[in-house]
Amino acid sequence: MIKTGSYIHIGFIYTLVLLRREIPSRCVKDYLFMMDALCRDCYRQIPDLSGQNRNPVCPHCGGGRLIRHPELATLSLAHIDCDAFFASVEKRDNPALQGKPVIVGGGVRGVVAACCYIARIHGVRSAMPMYQALKRCPDAVVIKPDMDKYREAGLAVRALMFAVTPLVEPISIDEAFLDLSGTETLHGHPPAVTLARLVDDIESKVGVSASVGLSVNKFLAKLASDLDKPRGFSLIGRSEAKSFLADKPVSMLWGVGKSLQRKLESYDLRTIGQISACDENWLIEKFGSIGHRLKLFSNGLDERVVETASKAKSISAETTFDKDVSDMETLDQTLWSLCDKISGRLKKAGLSSRAVTLKLRFANFQLITRSKQLPYPTYLSEDIYQALRLLLDKETDGRFFRLIGAGAQKLESMENAETGDLLDTGHQERMKIENAIDQVRAKFGSGIIGKGRGWQRKK
Repeated sequence: MIKTGSYIHIGFIYTLVLLRREIPSRCVKDYLFMMDALCRDCYRQIPDLSGQNRNPVCPHCGGGRLIRHPELATLSLAHIDCDAFFASVEKRDNPALQGKPVIVGGGVRGVVAACCYIARIHGVRSAMPMYQALKRCPDAVVIKPDMDKYREAGLAVRALMFAVTPLVEPISIDEAFLDLSGTETLHGHPPAVTLARLVDDIESKVGVSASVGLSVNKFLAKLASDLDKPRGFSLIGRSEAKSFLADKPVSMLWGVGKSLQRKLESYDLRTIGQISACDENWLIEKFGSIGHRLKLFSNGLDERVVETASKAKSISAETTFDKDVSDMETLDQTLWSLCDKISGRLKKAGLSSRAVTLKLRFANFQLITRSKQLPYPTYLSEDIYQALRLLLDKETDGRFFRLIGAGAQKLESMENAETGDLLDTGHQERMKIENAIDQVRAKFGSGIIGKGRGWQRKK
């Protein structure tokens, strides 16, 4: 395993830098460009200089999972996305769930966090209200999310990615971009083979399947990974990109949500090809700075590179109530629980926060958010709670809520929070108390100790 910051990781990067300065040997280069197809079962590269080899099965192992593409040997930027990740982890840990529709999410009043492909056949989708999902798939097994378990599996997947290239940009817990340029000589085969081996390793070692999109840039790689799920392996080459995109709906462009889609359609722009034909200055005039990106993406171009040092911009948590809630005691207790959870994540990541946000959804589904700047960066649950409690007090007037959420923004190093506010004489005392609680939790478990406001009061 190659870990960021270790001497192995640094040596790996140095090796790739050296490899990029050298021209691959003639024999390796010739071998790479002879590849007509790749067998995903035995990883054999099937050369055919005549271009007539179109057998549906591998001549070496008889496997039927052949990948064919004219740029198969040269594409090196990939997007890997685990298939129905949360549900797959649950099925991995409980074999009795195999073959059954599984929904991961809150209770009856919650939403679908993830669902397996069997549930998707019935029309269930992520972010769908749970009551609606259960109407479409009444036989589904509903499982409460276990984020710690999913995070552990996601980190295991990420470690396997780093083992093949140091240029990994995580997008979420279960997906990432990988730049494998320069790895051909190191691994002895082109990136397509490395990726085929990698997704098999993910499935055998972590127990979840993944799909691959391979292309020349991030936008096209992300599109490709969604073309043939689950266990897919799709390619979009440089030469075909523009024609591939031409008849696709504008909603497939990265960053085009429902609002922008409606605005584009108001100008009769419904396909990506129509946007490609537009003058860039006109696009910028009508849609602002995003017009430049629309022009690039519509032509299959993307200027972004794989960023390996991306940092979290926020940490948040939320709860959807089983029944609408209006009493302050329940709201206060839930808010404290969320703040305690956010504080734990900040501490684990070595971060502090300079701003907090309160999120409330009313019984009629109206959503509001309220933010507050903090006088100094903090990672203490008490500080985060007190700031958010002030925001909550202003919104509680007897109205009913179905959801409450909390978030920490403007993240920076934990070291910046050590001194606190010199005028706040209680800061050091609060820090000592939380440190003591954290030490007990680390030894005996997170539920063994906490502040009084976090415990359920007897009615």
